[in-house]
Amino acid sequence: MTGTQPGVEARPAGTPKAVGIVWALLALNTLGSAGAKTVVTLPRSLIQMATMGALVAAFTLALALNLRLRVRPSAFVFLLTLLLVPSVISSANLEVGYGALFRCARFALFVGTLWLLSRWWNGDLTFVRYHIRMYFAVLVTVAAGLVVAPGTAMPEYYGGRLVGALWPLTPPQIGQYAAVIIGLTVLLLLGRAADRASAVVIIVPSVVLLALTHTRTATLGLLIGLVLAISSLVLTSSAARRFFAWTVLIATVAAVAFSSALQSWYLRGQTQENLSNLTGRAKVWDALLAEPRTTGEKVFGVGLSDKSFGGLPIDNSWLAVYHEQGLIGITIVATLIAVLGGVALLRPPSVPRACAIFLISYCAISSYTEAGLGDASPYLLHLGLAASLLALPTAAATPLATTAVPRRRVPRWARR
Repeated sequence: MTGTQPGVEARPAGTPKAVGIVWALLALNTLGSAGAKTVVTLPRSLIQMATMGALVAAFTLALALNLRLRVRPSAFVFLLTLLLVPSVISSANLEVGYGALFRCARFALFVGTLWLLSRWWNGDLTFVRYHIRMYFAVLVTVAAGLVVAPGTAMPEYYGGRLVGALWPLTPPQIGQYAAVIIGLTVLLLLGRAADRASAVVIIVPSVVLLALTHTRTATLGLLIGLVLAISSLVLTSSAARRFFAWTVLIATVAAVAFSSALQSWYLRGQTQENLSNLTGRAKVWDALLAEPRTTGEKVFGVGLSDKSFGGLPIDNSWLAVYHEQGLIGITIVATLIAVLGGVALLRPPSVPRACAIFLISYCAISSYTEAGLGDASPYLLHLGLAASLLALPTAAATPLATTAVPRRRVPRWARR
């Protein structure tokens, strides 16, 4: 009790540094094992061992940090736990092979780790900084690969788009990581939770890498997400108002002066027909919806797969969930997004709330052309970060002033 002021309860210990390691391990697990060709060929089995080992290590370390299994009530993690039910039921049929059960175990470990980490979700920016550091480290490896082997990093089979030359990362993955940390860093800067020098070091190279990936979904998600997030701060932050006004002005001038260059970047050399069917995605979607299904497959899905149909990627979170977890899975995921969005709207304006709005809107936009809302993925990790930002501070997280009880005066004759 030394150093504690009278009438004020002591602050609990802060978030252990090892929690940041757990979060980084979760992010490492979601990097995936399939992607571009690398400078040094890495066997896929070795990459899978590394990513799965990272998840096991994350769960083990989180359990060691939270041996008493203290967790916070979280609608987000509860809904993810419910999503495990149709995943296991459909995967048990082995329609897509034994890999479905392996993916269920991976998903269960992922959700279990989030439950263990929920103890430290207090609505502050601690996990935002973990998120930025981890994905910026990933982008550093991408930039290093570009310097070491530019031909491998921007191959012709990807149309000259930036890929991971040291770790097999695809252009959409790199674009996603860059867009997310750009958006979060901008919001921290507006909220004066980050200094300008650090923000510039993160934002400038991330913007360059995002441009080199030519990823339209990540760019649109970044722009729309930032507009929504900054709009939530406009009424309470003069810095947000100035940034919003200057951004609109600069964007208008750029759209007029560089319209042809922007259009060329957006089209990526594709024809209008190819662009209209979303680079072939629409054909896969039509085939998936036209596939005959039993009642059980419609309700529970066919089991967790590699997010492909007919050998081609599905590239749509909602159709992937419908294919793998059925109508029950779609209902749970839609409820999850709606709950996070509703809670974000009810919270008072703040930087954590703005970051949560950015992440939720980004994931909702990306879900149209990217899969990942029904299984362990970076998108669920982004939404987990949003859930941590929307958590209310626990009563023990802040000093509580106690009402001083007046001491009763004892008469002199009673002291004898």
